Amino acid sequence: MLFNKQIDPVRQSRHELVSVSLKTLIDLAKLASSLNLHHTQLRSRQSGGYMSRFKGRGMEFDEARLYQPGDDIRSIDWRVTARTGKPHTKVFREERERPVFISVDNRLTMHFATRGVFKSVLAAKLAGLLAWTAEYHGDRIGGQLFSEHECRELKPQNGRHAVLRFLNALVKPQEPQSKAFTLDQVLARLNQHARPGSLVYIISDFRGINDQAETHIANLSQHCEVVLIFVYDPLESSLPTKGRYRFTDDERDVVIDASDQQRLLSYQQRFDQRLQRLELIAKKQGLTFIQCSTSEDPLQCLR
Repeated sequence: MLFNKQIDPVRQSRHELVSVSLKTLIDLAKLASSLNLHHTQLRSRQSGGYMSRFKGRGMEFDEARLYQPGDDIRSIDWRVTARTGKPHTKVFREERERPVFISVDNRLTMHFATRGVFKSVLAAKLAGLLAWTAEYHGDRIGGQLFSEHECRELKPQNGRHAVLRFLNALVKPQEPQSKAFTLDQVLARLNQHARPGSLVYIISDFRGINDQAETHIANLSQHCEVVLIFVYDPLESSLPTKGRYRFTDDERDVVIDASDQQRLLSYQQRFDQRLQRLELIAKKQGLTFIQCSTSEDPLQCLR
């Protein structure tokens, strides 16, 4: 006998506020068609404007052939030339797509919100929209997913299967590793895995950003186009002036009394310092900086 199990819509709605489903991320494909990653304000000092899917001569070696009049002398393959006694030219395969690398923060501080959705849910939706937009433009999609005890990279690949692989990784974290990862260690790995010329998105609340993390971002910006997407809860940017507030993670309870102005001021200053530091990094390195709160529509944030 078959039973049609009814799902409580209130419970389902609440679940979507704290945890994102694969179906939700797949459904973002339609919305992503209205976005465009190929816009002129995204610029890198090394790679120029991102205006076309055709980037000129690619950097992937294809073959060596006999030298022909008009070939660039800098492309001569001296090893083959010496071996054969005849001048040969290196031929490179033209790259018609750009690697898009999306780094997504899933640390414990991202599993929080007082309004809208959890920061982790917002980050996943932003990442999903970017992945679908990249696929729509024929680019390769890869990424990095990290938490306190996990950091894994997905090599950029083409097509819808690459997006689905990335989305599956977003909703199905791996088993925690024994090693603990700090933000600067994650960014150091990002430098190693993001190929030169990539468009790199870092989606995070950037808790724990320090001098080492800033250095890694600066190094990354030397050979990639970097976009910082800062996600935050409205309460972090504007604290209440009165009342008592209870926060819980289902294991511990914390009660904040707004009359404790010294404690609230210290918290507010830490948030302001983090925001100002990110803005300064973006300004110094010529990066695009996007802010998105948990109560905002991620599609509008990216527009």
